[in-house]
Amino acid sequence: MRLSTTSLALPLAHTFTIARGSATQAHSAIFRLGWGGLEGLGESAPSERYGESVASVRGYFETHPLDGDDPYALERLLRDIPAAARCGLDLALHDLIGKDIDRPLWRMLGLDPRDTPITSFTIGIDETAVMLAKLEEIRQHPILKIKLGTERDLEVVEAIRTRYGGTLRIDANEAWTPEQAVRALCELARYDIEFCEQPIPAGHPERLRWVRERVTIPLIADEDAKDACDLAALAGCVDGVNVKLVKCGGIRGALAMIHTARALGLRVMLGSMVESAILATAAAQLSPLADWADIDGPFLTAADPFAGVTYERGKLVLPERSGLGVAERQPAGTPH
Repeated sequence: MRLSTTSLALPLAHTFTIARGSATQAHSAIFRLGWGGLEGLGESAPSERYGESVASVRGYFETHPLDGDDPYALERLLRDIPAAARCGLDLALHDLIGKDIDRPLWRMLGLDPRDTPITSFTIGIDETAVMLAKLEEIRQHPILKIKLGTERDLEVVEAIRTRYGGTLRIDANEAWTPEQAVRALCELARYDIEFCEQPIPAGHPERLRWVRERVTIPLIADEDAKDACDLAALAGCVDGVNVKLVKCGGIRGALAMIHTARALGLRVMLGSMVESAILATAAAQLSPLADWADIDGPFLTAADPFAGVTYERGKLVLPERSGLGVAERQPAGTPH
C-alpha cells in the first residue's frame, strides 16, 4: 500500500467563533491510500484542544511506515496510532475496502440509509445582530445549534427564539463554571432547549453530575467524551455523548463509543469538526446508529473540493457510491 498525506485549508463561509477562539479557515490532513489500482480517501481535522495538529498527523506517518500491505488487516494497521492520525488512516482503509468489494460503507455495516437523522446547523458566537443575520440565511433549517460562552448568552438565545420556532440546541464548549452553568441553564429552560453540550470544563464528571441534578435541560458530553474509555465515568453524569471520528480515531473507534454508550444507557450524537465532505460523509455513514447528528461541515465551508453526503431539509442523505461515497469535485473550467 502507498500512503500519502497533504494539507488542506478550507475557507469558511463566515468567521466561526466558539468560546475558545475564532477561525476563518479550517485545516485538515487529506489521506490517499493506494492499493491494487484503487485509491482510498481519508481525512483528519485535528484539534489543538487535544494536543494534535495537521503537522503532527502528517509527521507521524513520515516516521511510522504502515505495518503491512493488506488493507483488511485493520487491527494491525491501526494499532497504537494517536487518535487524529489513526482517524485519517482508518477512513482511507474503510474507503479502500468498500471500493474493493464495490459496496458503500453503510451497507458493509448493515445499516439502513433511511434511518439517518436530521443534522443541526451551527451558528457561531458573534455580535447578536450578526448572529441574527446568519439566522435569516438558514431559518428554514429544522434544527439549529447555538454556540454560547459570553455575557450575552441569554440575550442571544432570547433574540433567536423570538424569530425561530424550530429545535434549538446550545453548546458552551467548556465556557462556564458549574455555578454559572446552573444559573444559565435554569434561565434558558424557558426557551425550549433540546440539550446543552459540554457546559463546563472537561475532566470532572462529578461536576457534570452536580449540574445535571440542578437543571432540566439534558446535558451532552463532548470534550469529556474523547473515546470509549471515557464513557464509564460519565454514566449518570450526562444524558448523552458526542461521538466525533477525529476524537476517537475513526470508524472503528466511533463504533466502540456508540456501543459502549448504549451499554451504559447514554444517548448518542454523531458530531463533526469544521471539515471537508470526506470526514462529514464518513460520520454520516454511521448516523443510522445515532439519536442526533451535528454533521454540518459542508454547510460551513465555502469551497469544499470533495462531495459526498447531501441533505434534504437537514436529513442526511447517504451516497450510493462504494466505500465512503466521496468524489472529488472538478475545478471550474475543467473539461469533462
